[in-house]
Amino acid sequence: MPRVSTEHLERRRQQILDAAQLCFARKGFHETSMQDIFSESGLSAGAVYRYFKSKNDIIAALATETTVELRAAMTRAIRSDPLPTPAQLIRLIAEQVVERSGPEGPVRLAPQAWALALVHAEAAEYVKDAVLAMRERWYEYTERMVDVGWLPPDTDIHAVATAILGLVPGFMLQHLIIGDLDPETLARGVQTLLPYGQPAAPSVDV
Repeated sequence: MPRVSTEHLERRRQQILDAAQLCFARKGFHETSMQDIFSESGLSAGAVYRYFKSKNDIIAALATETTVELRAAMTRAIRSDPLPTPAQLIRLIAEQVVERSGPEGPVRLAPQAWALALVHAEAAEYVKDAVLAMRERWYEYTERMVDVGWLPPDTDIHAVATAILGLVPGFMLQHLIIGDLDPETLARGVQTLLPYGQPAAPSVDV
């Protein structure tokens, strides 16, 4: 029997995720059944269950998939020269979140995945891995802020990185649920709190 290629397996997995995302967008997570996903994907139950054990697994995978693109954009920014300020980097991430939070956007599934992670062990692994991967990017950014002199050499990298990471879920929730927070407003707030990389205000002689 010919061996199934890795590329084929990945295409089939993505086919299932794309179908599930359409179903969730149309009917909502709770109203979507696995049969809906079978039908939309054009695959049998056995084929779908080969990749995902349950609907919970699918929604967790969808919600964390978008962090791959977020991390890629963030990595490019962190490694650029000059280094973006905290406000500039947060604005970039927030803009990426907004782009992926429309009616069919995977970002809308993120809060549901977080809730699942509290009660569903397999979903928790997806979410934990995604959060830790984002945290690694913030570690790298904090280290670069130390390198360029925005933070002192003895900075607690873990404390700073985990504190800044908390801004992103907060933006997601306010953008999705309240709807009155945009990337520019968030960036202005961060600039006020973390004014690194900006020219110092001129001193005034009294």
